[in-house]
Amino acid sequence: MPYRARENFRQMLGRIAEKFPDNPAVLFEDEVITYSELFEMANRLAYGLYKLGVRKGDKVSLWMQNLPEWVVTWWSVPMLGAVLVPVDHWYKTVEAEHIIGHSDSKAIITYKTVGKWKFVEMLKEIKPKLSKLEHVIVAGDEDEAKALDGLTFEELLELGKGWEKDEEFLGLVNSVDPDDVCLILYTSGTTGVPKGVMLSQYQIIKNAYDQGENLKVADRDKLVVPVPFSHCFGCVMSITLMACFGGAIAPLLVFNERDALETIQRYGCTMIHGTPTMFVRELRLFRMENYNVSSLRTGIMAGAPCPEDLMRAVLNEMGCNLCITYGLTEASPGITMTSLDDSIEDRVKTVGKPLPDIEVKIVDDNGRELPPGKVGEIICRGYNVMKGYYKMPELTAKTIKNGWLYTGDLGVMDERGYITFKGRKKELVIVGGFNVYPIEIETFIRQFEKVQDVAIVGVPDGDLGEVVAAAVIPKDGVKLDPQEIVDFCYGKIASAKVPRYVYVTDRFPVSGRGKVQKFKLVEELKRLIEDGKLKKIVPSVLKEKAQ
Repeated sequence: MPYRARENFRQMLGRIAEKFPDNPAVLFEDEVITYSELFEMANRLAYGLYKLGVRKGDKVSLWMQNLPEWVVTWWSVPMLGAVLVPVDHWYKTVEAEHIIGHSDSKAIITYKTVGKWKFVEMLKEIKPKLSKLEHVIVAGDEDEAKALDGLTFEELLELGKGWEKDEEFLGLVNSVDPDDVCLILYTSGTTGVPKGVMLSQYQIIKNAYDQGENLKVADRDKLVVPVPFSHCFGCVMSITLMACFGGAIAPLLVFNERDALETIQRYGCTMIHGTPTMFVRELRLFRMENYNVSSLRTGIMAGAPCPEDLMRAVLNEMGCNLCITYGLTEASPGITMTSLDDSIEDRVKTVGKPLPDIEVKIVDDNGRELPPGKVGEIICRGYNVMKGYYKMPELTAKTIKNGWLYTGDLGVMDERGYITFKGRKKELVIVGGFNVYPIEIETFIRQFEKVQDVAIVGVPDGDLGEVVAAAVIPKDGVKLDPQEIVDFCYGKIASAKVPRYVYVTDRFPVSGRGKVQKFKLVEELKRLIEDGKLKKIVPSVLKEKAQ
C-alpha cells in the first residue's frame, strides 16, 4: 500500500475504506466494524459535531476506555480540522478538569457509568468550572446524557445523517490541511507536570505508516491493543498504524493479561503491542496456562525501557518477533525502531536506527555532537517534531532548539547508527562523580532468579552525593532478603553501581500508562531512610573481612 505523503485523516481513511470495504477495522467483543462502516460512522459523527457548531481549531475532549466509540471519534474530529484532546480513563476530577479546562475544550465525548468508571458523575462535579465547555455527548445512556444537558453518542450519529449532501460541510472537510494540528495529547506526568503536546495529521499518519512498514503489516493482520488509546502507543501506533494498511485492531477495554491472551486465541491475532510490564504479566500467565498464540508473528514493545531477557522470552516462548520503538509523545511518537531483519542482538540490546526522514544525534550538555560510543542526550530533527506545547511557548523553546527536539533521554550511537538507550537524563545517578545508568543495573539484577522486576533510583548520600537504591519485586511466592541483591551485584559490577539500599515491595508507583514514576519512588525511599526503616547494606564479603 503506497504511502500518500500529504493525505489528511479523512482522505486516508476514505482510500482504505474504498480498497478494503469489508475488512474488519475494529473487533471488540461481539462487535465488528468494517472499514466502510467506520468511514460512514466517522463522517456522520463529524457532521453531527458540525451541526453543533464545532469548527476548525475547536477542541473536543474524549474521556472513555478503549471502546469502538473512541475509534470513531479519533477519525471524526480531525475531519473538521478540529483538535482531539484525549483524557485518560483512569483520571479523576482534578486531572480531568485540568486537561479539559487548559485545552479550552468546546465539547466532550464520554461514556456511560459502568462499574468503577463514573465519567458522567465526575463531569457533573467539574462542569460548572469549565466555562468554555458547551456540549457534552454521552455514549450508551440517554438519562445520563440528559443529566448533563447533552446528547447521546447515538443521537449525534443520527444528527449526522445526510452528510454527503451538504456542500458546505464537504467543502470544509475536503479543505483540511494535513499539517493542521489535530491532537493535543497531555503527557502522562511521570515527572509530575502534564504538558499538552500538539501534533498534526501528517505527523501522525507518516509516523504510524513508517512503523507499520517496519513491521511488514498487511491487510490480513490483526492487532491486540492492550495499551490505552489515550496514549500515542494506542492512537498512533495502533489505531492509525493498522488503518494505514487495512488491518484490524482488537482493543481491550482496559489491560488484563488473561483478556489479552484470550483475544489472540479468539481472533487469531497476528500482532500484539504492549509495555514491558504488560508482556511480563502475559508471559507469566502463558507459562501457567495453555493458550494458543501460534498466530502471533510480531508487535511492538515500547513505553518504557525494554529488558533484554524479556524480549528473548517473548520470542522464544510465545514465538513473537517483537520490535522496539523508542520515542516520546513530542516526537509523534517514534524516533528509532528495530526491524524484523535485525540480528537478535540488535533487536534485544538496542532501540534500532532512526525511522525514515528523522535525523538523530547524541550531544553533550552544551549541545555539541558526540562521536560513536559516547553517552549523551538523544536529540532529533524532522517532520515528527511536535508543533509545540499548547499555551507553553517558553517550555516549547527550551525543548526545541534550532529545529532539534531535546528528548531528555540518554543514549549512545554506534558506528552503524544503532542507538542503545541509557535512561532518562534526570534519572542519571552520580555516585561520587561516577555516572551510573539505572537501566544497566536493572538489566543485571533482573538476571537474579528470585527477581520479577526492579527499579533503580538515586538517593542522597552525605559522603558520595548520591548512591544507588534498588526497589525490587520478587517473583510470586518467593522470599527475598535485601542482602541477596547486594551480594549478587558485588564483585560483578562496578562498586558505584552496587545498591546501597534495597527495598523489597510488591508494587512500584506507576502512571496509568504503565510507566514507573521514579520521582515518587525516590520520595518514598527517602522517607523510609529518614525514618530509619531502610538502612544501608554492606556486602557480606566486606562484613566478613571487617570481623
